[in-house]
Amino acid sequence: MAPAALDAAKKEASFTKRNLNWFHNETGIKTGKENMSTYIQEHMAEIIADITADYDKGRAIDKQDIFSRPDRYQVRAIIDKLNRIVYAGYYADRTYRIYNLATAIAALTEDVAYNLQKQIALALHFDPEIRGSSCAALQAKAEEYTVHFLKKLPEIRAYLDKDVEALYLGDPAAESKDAVVIAYPGLFAISVQRYAHVLYQLGVPILPRVMTEHAHSRTGIDINPGANIGEYFFIDHGTGVVVGETTDIGNHVKLYQGVTLGALSTREERGLVGKKRHPTIEDNVTIYSGASILGGDTVIGEGSIIGGNVFLTRSIPAGTRVYAVDQELRFNGVSGELYCSGAGI
Repeated sequence: MAPAALDAAKKEASFTKRNLNWFHNETGIKTGKENMSTYIQEHMAEIIADITADYDKGRAIDKQDIFSRPDRYQVRAIIDKLNRIVYAGYYADRTYRIYNLATAIAALTEDVAYNLQKQIALALHFDPEIRGSSCAALQAKAEEYTVHFLKKLPEIRAYLDKDVEALYLGDPAAESKDAVVIAYPGLFAISVQRYAHVLYQLGVPILPRVMTEHAHSRTGIDINPGANIGEYFFIDHGTGVVVGETTDIGNHVKLYQGVTLGALSTREERGLVGKKRHPTIEDNVTIYSGASILGGDTVIGEGSIIGGNVFLTRSIPAGTRVYAVDQELRFNGVSGELYCSGAGI
């Protein structure tokens, strides 16, 4: 680094140090610098300067306008409040000494409306059709979308009530419907996807994906907000489930852990945008753990059963059962003798 640049970096580091000292005094949070070696401290100004300079290259990762895009933390808070609205009887709110449904719903809904319209307005900056519109126009559109979304909540609740029913009836380990609402990750992921899907249908950019990726990070269940999902949707265990953007899922469909409803090929890359890439799953289909069903032309007929670890890239008619066979297992016994058997062991 040039001497002039290094001097500027040292001045910046000194300014940063003063800010950090103020931050430490105000919050009590320490960075551990008091335990940092002299050798590291001597190089810190140059390291910070190099990292800062790396942001001057104009790449996607170099953007710094943090106030012009959706806030992930705010989105998580919105999801939490939506769950408190949708499952009000399962959340204790310390704000109210005497629980009153109307009061709680009013406070939560107004909070969601205020914060959601702000996040939608930020997301609309990424919509190429209205990018560059006035702030007033973006705000008006965000308010319109917020009202549309909130009016959909009774309809979403009707879907989720049926999802709770499916999870309870489909899992013998479920102690009660209460246990499903309180504890089941599948219901959390489905709930968030149903919220996000409404915004996706409205054409809101980015925000729906931020919502479903939060559910993904919490549950290991990755359901794209674009997927069309019918009534009585069941996900058991859920870890590793992937449901792609253009997937169509009918009513009374059951998925188990590790199921992938994905695209057959992504070789066309951006040329695939807007095209049907993921399968159609008709009513009353059960897909067991580890199965992969791929391709936009693939249709799984009504009432079919797909066994564990099946890899399927073509359509099947209604009532079909598909199983993987001749998966040989090999066991070495204590004596060293080799035993071979089919997967049924």
